[in-house]
Amino acid sequence: MSDALVPRSDGTVATPRQTGIAYLLWLGGFVGLAGLHRFYMGRWVSGTIWLLTGGFCFVGQLIDLVAMPRMVEDSNRGAGW
Repeated sequence: MSDALVPRSDGTVATPRQTGIAYLLWLGGFVGLAGLHRFYMGRWVSGTIWLLTGGFCFVGQLIDLVAMPRMVEDSNRGAGW
């Protein structure tokens, strides 16, 4: 994916999120920093919940492992998730 600005559905323009970086941040869950990938994608509320609960006792982290490409795509479109 290029570093070009991406128009979002809310009319703003943003730098696109990258799936590889999101997966690297997801690994933070192994050292007690679950939810960093959600902060990266602009999901502040769920990122805080993940951080405080260990990614819902790591079950949510595992679900995010599978859902990550879709989450990044939605974030780049400006869609909520």
